[in-house]
Amino acid sequence: MLLTTITFLPLVFAAALYLLPERFSKMATLVFSVVTFFVSTLILTSFDKAESGLQLVEQYKWIESIGVTYFLGVDGISLWLVILTTFLTPIALMGAWSSIETKSRAFCVALLALETTMLGTFLSMDIVLFYVFFEASLIPMYFMIGIWGGKRRIYATVKFFIYTMAGSLFMLLGIIALMYLGAAQNGGQLSASLLDLYKVDIPFIRDEFFNTQTLLFFAFSIAFAIKCPLFPVHTWLPDAHVEAPTPGSVILAGVLLKMGTYGFLRLVIPMFPEATLNWGWIFMFVGVFGIIYGALVAMVQPDMKKLVAYSSVSHMGYVVIGLFAWNEMGVTGALYQMLNHGISTGALFLLVGMVYERTHSREIKDYGGLAAVAPFFAIAFVIVTMSSIAVPMTNGFIGEFLILLGVWQASPIFAAFAVLGVILGAAYMLWMVKRVFFGQAGPLIEKYGDKLEINRREIATLAPLVILIFWMGLAPNHFLDWSKASLDKVVNNQFNYELTIAPTAEGSTKVAVKE
Repeated sequence: MLLTTITFLPLVFAAALYLLPERFSKMATLVFSVVTFFVSTLILTSFDKAESGLQLVEQYKWIESIGVTYFLGVDGISLWLVILTTFLTPIALMGAWSSIETKSRAFCVALLALETTMLGTFLSMDIVLFYVFFEASLIPMYFMIGIWGGKRRIYATVKFFIYTMAGSLFMLLGIIALMYLGAAQNGGQLSASLLDLYKVDIPFIRDEFFNTQTLLFFAFSIAFAIKCPLFPVHTWLPDAHVEAPTPGSVILAGVLLKMGTYGFLRLVIPMFPEATLNWGWIFMFVGVFGIIYGALVAMVQPDMKKLVAYSSVSHMGYVVIGLFAWNEMGVTGALYQMLNHGISTGALFLLVGMVYERTHSREIKDYGGLAAVAPFFAIAFVIVTMSSIAVPMTNGFIGEFLILLGVWQASPIFAAFAVLGVILGAAYMLWMVKRVFFGQAGPLIEKYGDKLEINRREIATLAPLVILIFWMGLAPNHFLDWSKASLDKVVNNQFNYELTIAPTAEGSTKVAVKE
């Protein structure tokens, strides 16, 4: 029951908030989310790094008539994404403690509900259950942006909802078609279990678009491309980021975008291998284009938050090209970069939110000389910037280096263009640092002075992120070793799981998955 406990504990805590006075909501939510994080780390105590299959499996009957089950499991692919989710939730709340003053209990309920939907997405091994959690994540984020967002929050919320909902409809059609195709090969028995769907023989004709596997491949890929998001279906993201409250931006960048790339890794590549090999070049091209496009657009942004938002478009392109390189280096780097992006970009949104909370301006031209009055803030910002632009010894370097190695093996041309993103990324981030922190003091620096320095709470918020930046950069195997066996299975396309249910001494059942 560990995975169920981790998944629904935030939702239980959300309900418990209504038993407390509203003034205690944020403190109680912080305690609850920290508890959830420590409970999630219990997975590590039972996790076998050498095992590539699912572990801690829980499966129960749900909608028997259509073969849908309540099926949770964790492997090296989802392990760190689960812990990233539980780690960033309290960090996001602490970093914007004083910015959420109205309807704080409702905000905390939305944040905890969102945490449950994200955890459920990463742990679901039934495709219908996956879809339910994947779509349910829209609801709390919709309210977070729509109620506590900026001046154009309604426009940003509606755009975010329409884009992601439209993409998910393609996936829903794909799920239905895939289940019926599986039933046709299994004596008419419908099943939504990913273990069964991995075994479905899906017809494929090379270089012909209108065949079953290709159509299903694109049905799922469109949904995940929007969620990432990839160019040209990315336009909802900058608006959502700019209008979202700081905790919303942190969770959106740190976790929600990863649900798209996780979908490619968990569903698209293993279920549609021939189509992935045949059509993957499209996503390599779009990913590289997005890397360069996102960097160029970020370079001309006058708003710090919008600059970081477009940097997300650029960085997520690296994850996608690593996945579709479909080799050990590329896939490993892509998974690692998902974690890195959650840490570094989440930290950037926190830092921008901290200074905005004091000045109510994100315009780069209003700053200058900030390092002189806020040295600790400047140190933290520069460290996170080094991670974002992949400086050696930081986590960003490991992820991007592995991705570029993998992409080079698959296509040197794509790798050569992708390297331009590294150069451009350094250009726009260092340009922002130079104009905000150095040079002549701007009007906001003269007005607020040393009031712009971060306080103890904010230092405590940023410290775990800075530690992870160097830990993941200097000792990547502490994290990569846990995922290696599962990623080897992805690279070799070996998904022949067998599900066994064995009786225990107490008369109940124990579910295990092996290969």
